[in-house]
Amino acid sequence: MIKSLKRCFSLLFFITTVTSVVAQVNSTAAELEMQGIMKKFDAIGVSVAVVKKGAVIYTHSFGLKNVESNTPLIDNDIFRIASISKSFSATAIMQLVEAGKLSLDDDFSSLIGFKIRNPKYPETIITLKMVMSHTSSINDSQGYFNFDAINPDKNPNWAKCYNAYEPGKGYQYCNLNYNMVGAVIEKRSGERFDNYVKQHILKPLDLYGGYCLDSLDRSRFVTLYEYDTAAKVFNPQPSAYVSRADGLKNYVAGYSTPMFSPTGGMKISATDLAKYMTMHMNLGKYNGGRIISKKSAKIMQTKVSDDENYGLAILTTTDLIPGVTLKGHTGSAYGLYSAMFFQPEQKFGIVVITNGCTPKYTKGYNDFIRAAVNSVYNNFIK
Repeated sequence: MIKSLKRCFSLLFFITTVTSVVAQVNSTAAELEMQGIMKKFDAIGVSVAVVKKGAVIYTHSFGLKNVESNTPLIDNDIFRIASISKSFSATAIMQLVEAGKLSLDDDFSSLIGFKIRNPKYPETIITLKMVMSHTSSINDSQGYFNFDAINPDKNPNWAKCYNAYEPGKGYQYCNLNYNMVGAVIEKRSGERFDNYVKQHILKPLDLYGGYCLDSLDRSRFVTLYEYDTAAKVFNPQPSAYVSRADGLKNYVAGYSTPMFSPTGGMKISATDLAKYMTMHMNLGKYNGGRIISKKSAKIMQTKVSDDENYGLAILTTTDLIPGVTLKGHTGSAYGLYSAMFFQPEQKFGIVVITNGCTPKYTKGYNDFIRAAVNSVYNNFIK
């Protein structure tokens, strides 16, 4: 009996050791491959996180956090993740829907507090769902960091904010849509936008990050570098992390909201973003807790537009990894490129964020991000 137990323990130790060695070999090969991809696309730094079977199984950071100081990038560092931020705003809206504080079918004019109507279709109501799915017919031609652009009482050119097609019958990606969504969150929750997201999404998930950079540790911010195609050099973009302390002194809830950029201003690490992604992959649930209902999660992940397969801040794509249907979002701003995608049935997900690379695109995706995501998939998932 004792000999049998010893043999079992020996076998178990052998299997564990072999598994550990194989995992090490796989990660080493993956890291060498990633370094080659970075060199090909002149990537400055990149953070990667991999989720498999509902758990984060791998995180790693490569390259530099700051070129000027030659500071290496580490997993604990945080990026401004650009348009992936929209999904946090959409998640907050779904929480308010569940609380009975608004409906996706509400007239957006009544939610935002000023007239939202396409002048070519004045009788067609623009709903909250249209705004969140970019089918509102609203565009960014007049800017999106100030609501005066679309407010008829403030801008004589407000009509230019609308496209020629009828609301609900076309698609155009629009950042103004989500900055206005952030204002609705303030109006219906009674909380400042950044505080709402922190208290109702980040804190329950035990994630470090947020939209208000003045409440975050600046030493953890990753410097972003935009590539100058003419001069063929990377230039740091300090405007990605500008303090809003002065602006907050005269903050008007429900109107000054673009100050936090609900459309693109979330600051978070790749590792914590992967944990947040896992919540969506698990239809609103993470580590025994629930952030949104299963119904709300499915609504977010269900395409509204056949043109772009876009739901509510989560799109569906088959163009990133050949033969694999993924759900998630990308981001690009100030030289940063980010991707957060998951496969809900197979329960895997990938987060890749770079603070600078040569900006080449194929089928709507940054070539470096595409290569990095496929490398991670082939080494850790496939």
